[in-house]
Amino acid sequence: MAGKFELKQGDSGKYSFNLKSGNGQVILTSQTYTSKSGALNGIESVRKNSQDDARFERKVAKDDSPFFVLNASNGQVIGKSQMYSGDAAMENGIESVKKNAPEAALVDTTAE
Repeated sequence: MAGKFELKQGDSGKYSFNLKSGNGQVILTSQTYTSKSGALNGIESVRKNSQDDARFERKVAKDDSPFFVLNASNGQVIGKSQMYSGDAAMENGIESVKKNAPEAALVDTTAE
């Protein structure tokens, strides 16, 4: 089963998306966007930037849980991962984004 981008609109009217792996697990969560077109551009940015390992910033949370952030070429954060149990799990998450993002289908759950 292939990965997918799920586009949604929150109660505030802002848009965001999740990239889910083939098993339905969320592997990347976007920032919020004020417009649907902005969120769609964000998805295209994930597709493009996910193929460059240098765009993945590996970080550690206050509780020592590793996670990653995907940055655009201008340094702006496109999305971030969940917290992982260890570095190997985080690296698997990065590989999953690289594998799923380019061909992931778009599932638009917005009312528009």
